[in-house]
Amino acid sequence: MPPAKASPRASARIAAAALTGLLGASAVLGVSGCAVGGGTSTNGNPWTGGPAGNAQAAAGQPGGAGAVTAAAATSRVRNPGNGRMEAVVPDISRTVLLIGDSQSEPTDGWPRLGLASAGYNVYFCGRGGTGYVAANGATGNYIDALQRGDWLLPSGAPALIVIEGGGNDAASGASNASIAENAARLFAELKARYPGTRMAMIGTLARGADNGGGRRSEVDTLLGSVAGVHGLPFISVGDWLTRYGLAKDLADSVHMNTAGRAALGGILAGRLRELGLDRKPSVEQGPLAAVAGSSSALQD
Repeated sequence: MPPAKASPRASARIAAAALTGLLGASAVLGVSGCAVGGGTSTNGNPWTGGPAGNAQAAAGQPGGAGAVTAAAATSRVRNPGNGRMEAVVPDISRTVLLIGDSQSEPTDGWPRLGLASAGYNVYFCGRGGTGYVAANGATGNYIDALQRGDWLLPSGAPALIVIEGGGNDAASGASNASIAENAARLFAELKARYPGTRMAMIGTLARGADNGGGRRSEVDTLLGSVAGVHGLPFISVGDWLTRYGLAKDLADSVHMNTAGRAALGGILAGRLRELGLDRKPSVEQGPLAAVAGSSSALQD
């Protein structure tokens, strides 16, 4: 008789346990503090940018077992192609550039945990409250933040670029057309900055269309269609809260508690492997050489 299949809820528990063990046994590099400003992210976790924020992350933020350890880039270089300053990130060819909102912002955010479990170092650019259309104070929406220099992008060629989000666009009432248009602009700009680097998308975490997911689930579906048009791998998360029985692990209406972040991170790592997006050994490609007088702490 074939073995019984584990339920989605049991699978989530198994994935979370495996992720915790994996991260506890390996050294994972993350880099945070890419966005402008500081303060408190929309999930209530304190966030401080720049040298202070990176020092806090390097020391290890409280976040439970499996939290990604963060370390700061120590210098900047000027990109001769566009004249912008960029961050020198160790092991850039093993690093994923993660663009996202408050789901990704904490050092133990579930997108970071999933990517770390899939073999990547993580460099985060983003801010709670932002999205494809939504902005947060001094930090613009994804495409505006990138073009204006609100983020300090990494130098060299990352192993992968992952864009997560959509929840703040759903909350702010952004139209489907505006989200799709800004997403297309973002993809074009990232392809120009990082030619040859693979890109993928993670959708909008929600309960599902049949379980009260509302606009969040609608935006997740929309982003899946946008990804398909542009030929990008897409991980739909618009029903994960109910599919995997994780609504009980919500810290508020949209953000996860520690256990929920670990469970989602494990599930995400599995999906990344299924799609062939886990890190494979490749030829190292380092960052640009530092220009004279450009060494400084990260600006964010």
